[in-house]
Amino acid sequence: MRRARGWLARAIAPFGGGRTDSEIDEELRSHIELHVVDNIRAGMTPDDAHREAWMALGGLERTKDEYRDQRGFPVIDSLIRDVRHAIRLLLKSPGFSLTAIAILGLGIGANAAIFSVVNAVVLRPLPFPDPSRIMRVWHTPPREQFSGMATFSVSPANYLDWRAQNTAFERLAIYGFRPANLTGRGEPDALRAGAVSGEFFEVLGARALLGRTLGPGDDERDRSHVVVLGEAVWKSRFGGDFGIVGRTIQLNSEPYTVVGVLPQRLKFPAFADMWLPLVWTAEQRAVRGNHNYLVIGRLHPDVDVRRAQAEMTTISQRLERLYPADDKGWGAVVLPLHEDMVSNVRWGLLVLLGAVGCVLLIACANLANLLLARVLGRARELAIRSAVGAGRGRIIQQLLVESTVLALAGGVVGFLAASWTTGLIVESFGRSLPRAAEVALDGRVLAFTCAIAIATGIVAGVAPAWRMTQGDAGEALKQGMGRGGSHAGERRVRNVLVTTEVALALMLLVAAGLLIRTLSQLRAVDPGIDPRNVVTMTVMLPRATYPERSDFVRFFDRAVARVRAVPGVHAASGIDSLPLAGGGSMQPVAIDGEPARPLSEQPEVAVREILAGYPGAVGMRILDGRDLGEGDREGRARVAIVSASMARRFWPNQRAIGKRLTLGLISNDMREVVGVVSDVKINGLNETESQMVYVPATQVPTPRMSLVVRSTVPTEAITASVVAALHAVDAELPVVDIHTMDEVIGESIAQQRFAMRLLTAFAALALLLAAVGIYGVLSYTVRQRVQEIGIRMALGAARLDVVRLIVVEGLKPTLAGLGIGLLGAAALGRVLSTLVFGVTPRDAATFAAVSGVVIVVGLLSCLLPAYRATRVDPLQALRTE
Repeated sequence: MRRARGWLARAIAPFGGGRTDSEIDEELRSHIELHVVDNIRAGMTPDDAHREAWMALGGLERTKDEYRDQRGFPVIDSLIRDVRHAIRLLLKSPGFSLTAIAILGLGIGANAAIFSVVNAVVLRPLPFPDPSRIMRVWHTPPREQFSGMATFSVSPANYLDWRAQNTAFERLAIYGFRPANLTGRGEPDALRAGAVSGEFFEVLGARALLGRTLGPGDDERDRSHVVVLGEAVWKSRFGGDFGIVGRTIQLNSEPYTVVGVLPQRLKFPAFADMWLPLVWTAEQRAVRGNHNYLVIGRLHPDVDVRRAQAEMTTISQRLERLYPADDKGWGAVVLPLHEDMVSNVRWGLLVLLGAVGCVLLIACANLANLLLARVLGRARELAIRSAVGAGRGRIIQQLLVESTVLALAGGVVGFLAASWTTGLIVESFGRSLPRAAEVALDGRVLAFTCAIAIATGIVAGVAPAWRMTQGDAGEALKQGMGRGGSHAGERRVRNVLVTTEVALALMLLVAAGLLIRTLSQLRAVDPGIDPRNVVTMTVMLPRATYPERSDFVRFFDRAVARVRAVPGVHAASGIDSLPLAGGGSMQPVAIDGEPARPLSEQPEVAVREILAGYPGAVGMRILDGRDLGEGDREGRARVAIVSASMARRFWPNQRAIGKRLTLGLISNDMREVVGVVSDVKINGLNETESQMVYVPATQVPTPRMSLVVRSTVPTEAITASVVAALHAVDAELPVVDIHTMDEVIGESIAQQRFAMRLLTAFAALALLLAAVGIYGVLSYTVRQRVQEIGIRMALGAARLDVVRLIVVEGLKPTLAGLGIGLLGAAALGRVLSTLVFGVTPRDAATFAAVSGVVIVVGLLSCLLPAYRATRVDPLQALRTE
């Protein structure tokens, strides 16, 4: 027990150092006075008595140090003293300190912000029990029909067979999207629901915040009018009412009982505002050829992904033999759910993390240069410490502690800066960022920030510490206070740091330049429509109010007629899924005259349902034939119009008008092609071809339609009137997703635009830091070479010669960094190949433009120090020595 108390006393002793040191000092002085008195009584003179007392003690400071070593841990004690000393030095030089902290704050803050996103999205496991056992099960489509597509959604019948025949999963669950119009509580609101099977929440292992989740049996028809609300909707639409469980709300004009509230952190899938039971009719359960759902499963504890994959492959092969018309060529793939969720954004996030890592390295190099100049100014002080007994390790420790304290201060600033930039980054990703609700500056991000701050301090302090241990203490003592000599080793260190900064900055500039070129190329792509003065909005008709397919037709007939009557409206129509907005249907197509093939072997094309006048409203061109008209209705001849690329594919060197095709998932009736329209980009501006079939929504009625309204006036002037016209037809119908077509197109390239802006900002910051580094090195060089410059000028050197000397001195590391950076940027071509469009990753124009920018910035950074060098007075410079 006594030993434990002793260790505890030693552990806490350094933290009470100020009080204890004063007590030790007082006690030692009293001992000296007693010795002096004894010596005088023994007959010594007062001077001899004092001298003898000091010699007996062995030195006040040494004795105090020995006592400190006995009462505490020497390493901890010395570290604390170094920290205190470092803080005092920072406070004595506020200009230097603020500059260094600002540089580090920028680098560390950018890293903390990006890491917070990477941490939440990529690194952190899913917030469910034993998340490594939760899998996503996809279809793998036939390569001949779906070139380039590795995964595909699942059909109901295949899912039911998977569930019945597998032994690898404890449970399988299926889910899909369902619109949910909330009415009866103020303004109608169009929400997004996840339609889930009864095992869905058991697969996830999710627990409700209030009440319960959906379970087996809730997906039976007579028990299916129950709903689980998401926490966000519960708070925004129901005021966070804790009595919500058991209440009835109106969804799609039908009563649903709220049985629970799910915490926001457990929200899955990301689009869901609430969760409803997925109920199928017997007819729907038998569908194999229509793939519209997603499947998740939880593996048995003793089953790994390989075994599950092997079993699902065996089941798929069995189904292919049993149902060749629908399942020939269709397989299955099992992927960990977390891996599948982040696969589309992982690479982009890691590229951004690498970019901010480069910025931090440049900040480290800049700090190292600043510290090197500062430490050389303290050469005499450190030489004195060495002369009185401080070892090399002790000097290095002190310098590293000083740089680390500075970096930690920068880390605090960076963490605070990251607290508001993180939200901007998440918002810029939009809905494409999975697990966005979980992004936060948590303990892991704080630990990461502290770790990189400490690492930054150590890395930045190595060069100054190494430099000071290479010098001659005697030479330093001979120099004037605050002056340090300059030699070749020091210049090499500085030039290496500047070269590193320039190389990293150039690599970031190349990446940013390629993304700028990519965005420019995408904006120059013709989307196939004219977006000017076009506004879009979406409505979803509830089945309870509009139970029959004919009701859909009547509503949209009335709605479009009212919208067309709004003053300023030039044209109005509708489509089930807007171009470049995602979504839409891919369906097999059979061409009349070709050999009959089962659905599983038929080529797939995009199919859209449109109202009459859609091509004119959206700005497409009719290349041949006619548009779909008001007379193309149920009971009349079935018709379609096709895109130009589809006409070229299926009827090369022929006129497509009059040709016939069948869309087997809609019906087995033949449709006659009555028109050919210009190609429209379906999912992205980087698409090469857009093979599309447009069918009349009056023949294939749909409850969901995006209206397209072209106006003769600015869209903001008529939007409210168009919404009012729709509410005049149905006052309780939510009108959502109101956007201009320019915004729809802009949203399709939002990720590229965001990545370009972020990389450009990082590259500009890196270039600025590199310019500061070049300027700082040359300014220091000029100060160190004042006498040399003065001698040169005294011997007749012209000012132009002096300028040339300094500029050449600065451009050497700049050009070296330029060469290394170009090689590094070329090596990164494979990484950047997935991010660029319309340019190659080694685009010569981009490399040349970026090189020119770097040279110009380097030259400008050299000119001010060079100008100062020309202002040196030769006589004054010679007198300084």
